Amino acid sequence: MSAKIDLFKQHKADYVARKKPSWVEIAEAPYLAIDGTGEPGGEGFQARVGALMAVAYTMKFDSKAAGRDYVVCKLEGIWHGLGEADLHDTSPESWHWRLLIRVPDFISAADVATAARKVMDKQGRAEILDVRLDSLEEGRCAQMLHVGPYDREPETVAVMADFAESEGFSLVGPHHEIYLSDPRRVEPERLKTILRYPVTAR
Repeated sequence: MSAKIDLFKQHKADYVARKKPSWVEIAEAPYLAIDGTGEPGGEGFQARVGALMAVAYTMKFDSKAAGRDYVVCKLEGIWHGLGEADLHDTSPESWHWRLLIRVPDFISAADVATAARKVMDKQGRAEILDVRLDSLEEGRCAQMLHVGPYDREPETVAVMADFAESEGFSLVGPHHEIYLSDPRRVEPERLKTILRYPVTAR
């Protein structure tokens, strides 16, 4: 059995979590992914989080049994409104989102399909089959730690926008969140979320 892989530790530079904005350079990486629309926290959203997590953990245990163990990464979300950086100016009911969990490079689409079939056999929920292997490459991004409720994120995004502008860039999105806290266990004022925005030169 090889040592357990922890992608969050291996790629520390990708997960800088400071209360002041900073630059990060995000290379292409593989993710488990599932898409959806509508307000976060609703029934459909929770069902898709559950589907993603179920496949992620089934696949992790399959990989461990094959001799390659790894830590299941934090949940992430890519959020779109009617535009890119204007997410918080639109109604949550109109949001489009992609939920993500980063996976090791050796994970294949066949591994995902095998895990999804196992979960489907046990749970029989249609959204399980919407989980897929995807890749994401964001390039240069502004990043900052947001502490507090999700509905106060626009304050942090404004700070990030000012930072980017001062360095000759604009936030172009999409709005990317990396969830360091579980809202079921942490009170809203103490939630920690990394916010990330790809940028373009002004």
